[in-house]
Amino acid sequence: MDKAKLPQGWKVYAPLIVLLVIFVLIMPKSGKFNYDYKKGMPWMYETLVAQFDFPVLKTSAQLQAEKEQASSSVVPYYRYSENIVNEAQEALRATGLGKYDALKSDLSGIMAGIYEKGIVENISAASGQSVPSGDDVIFVQKEKRATEVPASEVFTQETAKQRFALEAARIVADCNVDSLCRYSGIYDLLIPNLIFDRQTTDLVHEESVNYISPTSGVVTSGQLIVSKGEMITSEIEQLLDSYKAEYESSFGYSGPMVLLWLGNVLIALALVVILFLSLYYTNWTIFNPASFNKYIYLLVIFLISFMMAIFVEKADPGFLYLTPFVLIALYLRAFFKKRVVLPVYIISLLPLLVFSHNGLELFVMNLVAGVVAIYVFMFFNKGWQQFVTALCIFVTLLIVYMGFRLIDGVKGFDDYTTIFFMFLGSFLIVAGYPLVYLFEKIFMLVSSSRLVDLSDTNSKPLLELAHKAPGTFQHCLQVMNMSDAAAKAIDADVPLVRAGALYHDIGKMSNPQCFIENDSTGTNYHQGLTPQESAREIIKHVPDGLSLADRFNLPDEIKQFIVTHHGTTCTAYFYNKYLNAGGDPDKADDFFYKGIKPKTPEQVIVMLCDTLEAASRTLKDYTPKSISDLVEGVVKSKMAAGQFEDADITMKDLNTVKGVLKDYIQQMHHARVVYPKRNLPDRGPRQND
Repeated sequence: MDKAKLPQGWKVYAPLIVLLVIFVLIMPKSGKFNYDYKKGMPWMYETLVAQFDFPVLKTSAQLQAEKEQASSSVVPYYRYSENIVNEAQEALRATGLGKYDALKSDLSGIMAGIYEKGIVENISAASGQSVPSGDDVIFVQKEKRATEVPASEVFTQETAKQRFALEAARIVADCNVDSLCRYSGIYDLLIPNLIFDRQTTDLVHEESVNYISPTSGVVTSGQLIVSKGEMITSEIEQLLDSYKAEYESSFGYSGPMVLLWLGNVLIALALVVILFLSLYYTNWTIFNPASFNKYIYLLVIFLISFMMAIFVEKADPGFLYLTPFVLIALYLRAFFKKRVVLPVYIISLLPLLVFSHNGLELFVMNLVAGVVAIYVFMFFNKGWQQFVTALCIFVTLLIVYMGFRLIDGVKGFDDYTTIFFMFLGSFLIVAGYPLVYLFEKIFMLVSSSRLVDLSDTNSKPLLELAHKAPGTFQHCLQVMNMSDAAAKAIDADVPLVRAGALYHDIGKMSNPQCFIENDSTGTNYHQGLTPQESAREIIKHVPDGLSLADRFNLPDEIKQFIVTHHGTTCTAYFYNKYLNAGGDPDKADDFFYKGIKPKTPEQVIVMLCDTLEAASRTLKDYTPKSISDLVEGVVKSKMAAGQFEDADITMKDLNTVKGVLKDYIQQMHHARVVYPKRNLPDRGPRQND
């Protein structure tokens, strides 16, 4: 594919069209409040007048203060006991008062009036108030109906006795009422008929704390909210927040629906086009048919990010702080290079910026945290170390969040729920990252984590290679180290190039003695064979390598290194030997590999390092000039053979690789100091000699 032209084929554009349709279908179908404002700044728009009635929402600080006030005051709950009243009345009627028996009906009425108000044992002990006052209230349940009663209207036993004596004195003028009541036991009949209910008191108290009214008034239609140029104070900001909430939840878009749909289509189209162009400029090879699964995976991850932003916003905007958007960056990093990950990740966060409350804040927080995660995860990505990455992400989110709070005038530092959501969301990344292995299976991809595992020299295939073909194993290690240095220099996929270098010659362990690096006995395997037979045996390590790759379940990305590390070159030693013996060049097909020419920078690097590692051992001296000539000669011969004509590598990168390999070979074969031998003095013959 020519990267100067747009990619061709329905496989490139059909998934984008599907993605566009899904975006349009799930995008919000209501308008957005199109004013940006901040406390302390002037209102830059036209004078805003309420177009409808809306409630004034309390601020989080006001709600918190009311909750604290409600939690600090407990309203006691009492149940009115009719049985106690009836028993007291019967006892009064049975009490003997001598010459004052005729007054029993009047005294019974006084008692009934006191009991009607109610007698409590000790209101202050139940309510936690030191002295009951007129402002204090209690709940009294009578006949299944609870009402609030001022604390001053009920009696304690002492005040009930005082009231009874006072009322009775008005009736009995010629008697010491207090002595009569004490002597006859009437005072003992004035017992509490309001029974304190601890369980209901606690329940009512809990409900009063949890169900604070979220509003504090109503703004009517036509009322002025803010004038143009007016400074936005805390009160105006509260009105604007309330107007915005009511607008988006109940009113929103009021124009023709076709225009709303058209707007959604244009926004979705803009996102899709930006995504397409970012891929085209950073990794245009993803549009190749061979990379179709990676292309679909990337679109799916982008869709997941879009859906998370839209659906969480609809459910509860506060949960956006809990949503681990940073996982998107790690899911991308598992299969793509950093230069692809960052722009795609930024684009995946755009729905937050467009559709979410506090969109700018959430966008910046997750962008910075994602960049930190991409870097930190390179060092802390195994086992418990992932919790270190999660902690770094949380600290990053918290720092950026605090920055926005400082801009807002230190408002929100006490919003512990949001901070807890950020903490929990950061550690949800540890729980969510293993899904990358499921994606790897579904989309038939190879993650960087798996490549690192494959590069472990204690893996089964490499242990077998080291045992059966130790020379080849050492050769692969050297090729891996050389390839690693070259890949880092041009920002190639280092985990992939390391794994490819380790497995590129795995086929040699099927017949290790055929290759000189494994010949430890001094016998010549090729003695007695014709050049054609020797070439066939040498070339056979490529198909043998593919068979072993199938046996060890190696991914296709590794198999590509097996078939491309020789490309379509020839076995030069035996080919030249054949020609020198008078062989026909037109019948030299046996001397050429039936592989595939390298297509990626990583495959080019392994091809060059494989040839140079072996060729460098034939040098008689390792001067900078001889090494430079060797590297230049190998690269020139590969290019002359057309091995790089399908490869996605620039001349600039190729020159960089050449420079790195020259330095590496120079250091690998640097001259060493010859240690002088010590001259031992002649001590003469020993006595035992």
